[in-house]
Amino acid sequence: MDLYGRVFDLIDMRSFSNLWYWIALAVLWSTSSHWVLGVPFDLIQRARRRGGQAAEDVATLVGVNARRYLYIASEAGLWIAAFTGFALAVLVVLGFGYGVEFCQAVFLLVAPTTLVGLWSVRTARRYAERAPSGEALYRMLRWHRLGVQAMGIVSVFVTAMWGMWMNMVITGL
Repeated sequence: MDLYGRVFDLIDMRSFSNLWYWIALAVLWSTSSHWVLGVPFDLIQRARRRGGQAAEDVATLVGVNARRYLYIASEAGLWIAAFTGFALAVLVVLGFGYGVEFCQAVFLLVAPTTLVGLWSVRTARRYAERAPSGEALYRMLRWHRLGVQAMGIVSVFVTAMWGMWMNMVITGL
């Protein structure tokens, strides 16, 4: 066997043994936890420490994005929920029912991201109801980020365990 054949056997270009899949998973969760209701977390930290213009920017961005999320949820929420439910069901049936590894991989990326979207709408509703400002706003945004990070940790763990299981089954270990 030539060198390229051995390298591709070692790397294996399937979903769970593909380096790009794991890079995409890491980028997905690092980006999801960095952007809290559309506001970069470093701006939230700066606003909390220094106040001033950064605090005004955070309040403005959270207000704009919360209204945007609630508008989208009220206008197209039913259609988004129906399409998302259909897409997730198709991925589950093809991936876990018929054993299509690519669909399993996509499901393990998309399903937790759907939960993050629901969590964001919930936080936007809380913002609209309570209209927090100052430290109360920063606390709400920190709790939102913590929830997203917890979902990310669980998602990465489940994906890693499933990916290792699939690699062991396919390689016959």
